[in-house]
Amino acid sequence: MKTIHETQQWGIRSASFWMTLFIAVGIIFIGVRFIINPAAGAIGYGIPIINNDDLPFGRIKGIRDIFSGVVLLPLLLLRMRRATAWVFTSAITVPAADFLIVLSTNGPLDISHLMIHGLTAAYMAITSFLLFKS
Repeated sequence: MKTIHETQQWGIRSASFWMTLFIAVGIIFIGVRFIINPAAGAIGYGIPIINNDDLPFGRIKGIRDIFSGVVLLPLLLLRMRRATAWVFTSAITVPAADFLIVLSTNGPLDISHLMIHGLTAAYMAITSFLLFKS
């Protein structure tokens, strides 16, 4: 006889599934914005592009953001909770590093951008906990 934990399938009825999907779709959107309008994406990130010669770096960031979201989609579609948990947890390094980059560039008074990156890292940490707990 199987336990409840062994028979329950992780998926659309799980909060951690939707929390992960929210981040995946969100970072894809941010990546697309960086590709279409790198200057606007950079302002949203917290470090504006000053020189038009730097616009390609925004597009480079955009494709990496899109990949970060897309890599989670097959794991969600196939309901691979454990693999999703490991990939998602390792991805926390991105908003944590973004927080530190904005902090070191703009200083501690750039509260709005620091909160965007810091709260994203915290949200992802909570989601990771739920993914492993499920």
